[in-house]
Amino acid sequence: MPVQILLNLFIAALWMFLQDDWSISTFTLGYLLGLLLIWMTRRFFNEPFYLRRIWALIALLVLFIRELISSSILITRQILRPKLNITPGIFTLETTLETDLEITVLALLLMLTPGSVVIEVSEDGKTFYMHAMDIPDSSDMALRSKDKFEKAIMGVTR
Repeated sequence: MPVQILLNLFIAALWMFLQDDWSISTFTLGYLLGLLLIWMTRRFFNEPFYLRRIWALIALLVLFIRELISSSILITRQILRPKLNITPGIFTLETTLETDLEITVLALLLMLTPGSVVIEVSEDGKTFYMHAMDIPDSSDMALRSKDKFEKAIMGVTR
């Protein structure tokens, strides 16, 4: 992926040099031309076309923002009730992710959504021990988020 990005930037700079116009519009045109050339020669690279991963990363960020907003609304509802009726507790969460990077990103995304905190990750990295503010609501939201996050993380890393 880094080779493709650097090659694309080189093609854009070369296009600006050949056009003898150092404007952003010429750079953009050269960048788009570089995208087309890299896409046409993608079978010669050992890795997939880099825009696929960038698109998957943007989708992961949008998913995180959506989950962050929905869990924040849930936590705000629980806090603003006249009588605080929550059941805090610890639960386990199994993951299918394999690499340390994937497991770390999933743990961070789960901790950044309100209502749950990853306390510990098992030695093999397959089990998260999590604390939830309200076991029925927060743990269900964490389970749903985990499935969505795992799929999106695998789209970025694999």
